[in-house]
Amino acid sequence: MRRGIASCGLLVCACLVSAAALAAGERNDIPSCYDAAKMSEARPAGTGRELIVVIDETLQLPKELQESAYQHVLRFVQPGDSVRLYQFSAYLAGRYFSMPFAGQLERPLTGKTRDSIAMNLLKQLDTCLTQQQGFFRKTFGQQMLKSFGSASTDIARSEIFSALKQIGNDTGGHEAGERVLLLVSDMLENSDFGSFYSNNRIRDIKPEDELGKVEKQGLFADLRGARVFVLGAGLVPHEVKHGYRSGKTMQALEAFWREYFARSNASLEAFGAPSLTTDLH
Repeated sequence: MRRGIASCGLLVCACLVSAAALAAGERNDIPSCYDAAKMSEARPAGTGRELIVVIDETLQLPKELQESAYQHVLRFVQPGDSVRLYQFSAYLAGRYFSMPFAGQLERPLTGKTRDSIAMNLLKQLDTCLTQQQGFFRKTFGQQMLKSFGSASTDIARSEIFSALKQIGNDTGGHEAGERVLLLVSDMLENSDFGSFYSNNRIRDIKPEDELGKVEKQGLFADLRGARVFVLGAGLVPHEVKHGYRSGKTMQALEAFWREYFARSNASLEAFGAPSLTTDLH
C-alpha cells in the first residue's frame, strides 16, 4: 500500500521538529528535513525570496480563478523560498486578519558539502526534500482553499487599507532580498475610512481625491519594496445589482492602486481585472 507524504522516513521526524519549533515561537509550518536529519549546520542558505499571498475573504472568486491563483503560487515558489498566507475581511466575529500559513522550503545540498555526506543519509535527505515539496503544495493549497471557501457576501465591509498596513508592519521583522505580494481581492475598499461603492454599484473614483483621503488618515503602508500582483480586481458577484464595470471605472481604480502602492514602498506589476495573465516574477 502506498504511504502518504507525512508517513515516510525523515519527514515524520521533521514534522515533530517543526512542532517543537512552533512551540518555541518560531513559525514554520513546513517540516525541516535538515533538522530531522540532525544536519542543521549543513543546511544551505535560503534564496532570500519571500512570497506573500493575501486573500480578501469578501471576494466571491470563481473556481477557475481560485485554481489560477494557486497555480501562480506553484509556478513561482522554488526551494529556499519563504511563503506566507494572510486572509482578511473586516473586524467581525470569526472574520479577522490572520496568517493561516507561514514557512520556508529548503534547498538540496550541492558541491563539496554534498560530496562529504554518506550516500545512505544523502538519499534519505533527498527523498525528504522531495516529500517536503509535496507537503507544501498540499498544505498550502488546503489553506488557500479554506480562505476562498470562507468568502461571503454577508460581509458588508472590506478593510483593504488596514490589512496592507498590518502586513507592512509584520514584514518589518522579516529580512528578504526579494519580496513578491499576490493580492487576491476586488480592490474595492468598503470601510469607515472610505468606500469605492455608491448606490450599490462600483463608484467612479477620482484617484487623486481618494489618495488625499488615504494620506490624511495615515493609511499608506510600508510594504518593504514588494512587487505587487493583483488577481480579482473589480470582480463583483453576478447577483449584485448594477455590477457593470466600465473601462473608465477600471482605469481609475488601477490608477489609484498604482499610486497607492508607489507611496507604500511597493510597485504594482500587474492588475488582474479579474484574471492575472502575467506570471509572478
